[in-house]
Amino acid sequence: MLTFLGFAMIATFLVLIMLKKMSPIAALVLIPALFCVFAGKGAHLGDYVIDGVGKLAPTAAMLMFAIVYFGVMIDVGLFDPIVKGILRFCKADPMRVVVGTAVLAAIVSLDGDGSTTFMITVSAMYPLYKRLGLSLVVMTGVAATANGVMNTLPWGGPTARAATALKLDAADIFVPMIPALAVGLLSVFVLAYVLGLRERRRVGTLVLPSGADEEPELVTVGTGTGTGAGTAAGEGTAVATAAGAGTGVPSAGSGAPASGGDAGEEGFQGLDPQRATLRPRLYWFNAGLTVALLTAMIMELLPIPVLFLLGAALALTVNFPHMPDQKARIAAHADNVLNVAGMVFAAAVFTGVLSGTGMVKHMADWLVGAIPEGMGPHMALVTGLLSLPLTYFMSNDGFYFGVLPVLAEAGAAHGVSPLEIARASLVGQALHMSSPLVPAVYVLVGMAKVEFGDHTRFTVKWAALTCLVVLAAGMVFGII
Repeated sequence: MLTFLGFAMIATFLVLIMLKKMSPIAALVLIPALFCVFAGKGAHLGDYVIDGVGKLAPTAAMLMFAIVYFGVMIDVGLFDPIVKGILRFCKADPMRVVVGTAVLAAIVSLDGDGSTTFMITVSAMYPLYKRLGLSLVVMTGVAATANGVMNTLPWGGPTARAATALKLDAADIFVPMIPALAVGLLSVFVLAYVLGLRERRRVGTLVLPSGADEEPELVTVGTGTGTGAGTAAGEGTAVATAAGAGTGVPSAGSGAPASGGDAGEEGFQGLDPQRATLRPRLYWFNAGLTVALLTAMIMELLPIPVLFLLGAALALTVNFPHMPDQKARIAAHADNVLNVAGMVFAAAVFTGVLSGTGMVKHMADWLVGAIPEGMGPHMALVTGLLSLPLTYFMSNDGFYFGVLPVLAEAGAAHGVSPLEIARASLVGQALHMSSPLVPAVYVLVGMAKVEFGDHTRFTVKWAALTCLVVLAAGMVFGII
């Protein structure tokens, strides 16, 4: 009964948000509450929700202060050199823009944090997509899939969880997987190329005014009066201003394909290179602080929420020593902070009910029990295939600490090495990064002004295909 209710709850949630019958926050709260009552455990709903909130509170805190920290770093110009390089490559060619999105997301993903990747990628690429009239779900889909492949880095989370759950060395799991993951990342670049060609055929290529491709301007996300990143982007209301007194919204208009004459009138805009929030004299301080923060995060010197809290406070104090300026920066990013934190706490209801009622355990046990006996010697392949739906419908903690040990034990009974099982368990991460249970995905769709249901409908098929490519490569190379 709980197995059926668990699958029905997830299916109901996905159908309603993809059909846009409910907002993600409402669906994350109301649907699990309803199914908790159906399961006969409505009296315990409060306990489940409080337990879920307690478990996700550190994640919410981390995302809140990470958004502030990296928002400030974007404001002060830390990432401008990277962004300028990507924009020079992209020019005004839709194919190059989409490929540039994949490359930028992959590079920034080296820090191991999805929310960071999405903030920087969207900040850089959103104005280009709007100016050229490109599909924003292409941007979110490519960025999420590239980040999902890179999420398998030892400091990204899944590899460390698999190593801990099976008492293995993370390097022994990850290093042999590098060729398969490289093939997976290459497949993302190929996907970006194909999608880019499709967008080029749809909208054509914008003719830039003279000199625009040599020095593309850059648009600050969050520069403004506190309305947040791209608040009115879909309304075509504002141009970015250098003084930080405008709305900070890309001047992309409604996103319709732009003509050459239009470009001549408005210019080709990205991040404003004259914005008042730039701190060129503090560039190396900010770079050093960011490197130190990421190093401390990888070495686990302090809990990640504490690191970002300290980093945000220090970045604000040094870059904006005057109190009104600090308040302006916090207010500028408040929209993103509130949207993401609200979504995380709403997701706590979903995960709390799934775990508290026992639905997630019954679902996992049913899936493992459904494996035919003859598949025992192929448990690595089975694990790889199961990692797609299980890491999408479950948290990484639930999968790696709850399901993976059972799969490893079943594999060991048929002579399959735990290392193979652990490597196969990483296959589903490209799909996992678009799961409604991943807080970072709400940063992505929120900043890109994309409906979560549209993102899901577009991305799932391509992310699943990327996962299968990684699995196939792992088998060809003898890794899995």
